[in-house]
Amino acid sequence: MSYDLVVIGTGPGGYVCAIRAAQLGLKTAVVEKRAAHGGTCLNVGCIPSKALLHASEAFEEAGKHFADMGVMVGAPELDLAKMMTFKQDGVDGNTKGVEFLLKKNGIDAYRGTARLAGAGRVEVLSEDGGNQLLETKNVVIATGSDVTKLPGVTIDETIVVSSTGALTLEKVPGKLLIIGAGVIGLELGSVWRRLGSEVTVVEYLDRILPGMDGEVGKQFQRILGKQGMQFKLSSKVTGVTVKDGAATVTVEPAAGGEAETLQADVVLVAIGRVPYTEGLGLETVGVGLDNKGRIETDSHYATNVTGIYAIGDVIAGPMLAHKAEDEGVAVAELLAGQSGHVNYGVIPNVVYTYPEVASVGKTEEELKKDGIAYNSGKFPFTANGRAKVNHTTDGFVKILADATTDRVLGVHIVGADAGNLIAEVAVAMEFGASAEDVARTCHAHPTLTEAVKEAALAVGKRAIHI
Repeated sequence: MSYDLVVIGTGPGGYVCAIRAAQLGLKTAVVEKRAAHGGTCLNVGCIPSKALLHASEAFEEAGKHFADMGVMVGAPELDLAKMMTFKQDGVDGNTKGVEFLLKKNGIDAYRGTARLAGAGRVEVLSEDGGNQLLETKNVVIATGSDVTKLPGVTIDETIVVSSTGALTLEKVPGKLLIIGAGVIGLELGSVWRRLGSEVTVVEYLDRILPGMDGEVGKQFQRILGKQGMQFKLSSKVTGVTVKDGAATVTVEPAAGGEAETLQADVVLVAIGRVPYTEGLGLETVGVGLDNKGRIETDSHYATNVTGIYAIGDVIAGPMLAHKAEDEGVAVAELLAGQSGHVNYGVIPNVVYTYPEVASVGKTEEELKKDGIAYNSGKFPFTANGRAKVNHTTDGFVKILADATTDRVLGVHIVGADAGNLIAEVAVAMEFGASAEDVARTCHAHPTLTEAVKEAALAVGKRAIHI
């Protein structure tokens, strides 16, 4: 078969790229090694974790907060197997939706492992040992990422688990130890804490959520601490021993010192992800990698080999599904002769805990490092009418604006529904808005969005409700 484009991988970047290419008239095929489309995100990442976050929030709300609102239901009982079915139903609905969209757009889908077999050729190896050779003018590699392994620690997905195993536990761990205080560890830790686990997070750095705004990290850690999550910062795990269905974890100070041992029923390794390029045959065709194992591309997502492109987690930049999606659209449009583009300065990042954490643009630490003068406006949800009446007052909105031009440079939110609130300022930043523009935009009352407006007003030291 001969195509204009073959996309390897049908995660958010891959399937979106294929659909946009088909819309633009390119004869397109995709290759997927999983039984279901959607990649890590839809199958064992973003989507199933959000289902469990939602379900566990409802469980905790019923057990701890319904009575405060006069809703008397008694102590809730957990049916974990049914909760997992709820999760899987959501996963199946999403993956089948992708399959439908591929068919709707006339995209040929091949099942199997793809390998670059030379210029303009992709070999598809199926599980039964068969293979097909696809000829194509262009290839987009969108194979995503894999779990980062911790040296000396074996992941068995039963006692020592990755994020994949943490989504399918058959019982609630009495004690859950999480290695890594990033997004994945905190989200999954939140799920199991609500369902009854005693959760301890071990982090090598001296803070949680590395890379996010420092003030956000500090306040969020206090919030999670009040919820019952325990933290051991500036600490490193040097060994995990599994015996009799439990784990013994050796922890030392990151700077060196006396070790201690912690007991856990389950250990979650959540120290990040690495590009997945294994078996692609990159060396066969000479595709270059950087020192982090990522595929090197130019500003148009082209590799050093003509006709081969890459997007998403396998290239530089944040490992986020929506970043991959935008790159998928951009490269499809470039291949069709249009001007695809991604603004990397306006890519939101969200932690879907409760409360949520969301950010877009520069942090205060980055602005200081770059020597950029800025003004900061902050507004707490304790002063927001909707948050007060809903008893969701944890957190704040912080807006950072250029001291000279007032252009919004970064926004950081800790609070209920932060993942949706960040969209407003992302749009504003995309159009080069100033803090004054946001402040003078009428926001509906009573809503949490008013906290965004008040933070913008606070940049000019004229917030109304504080």
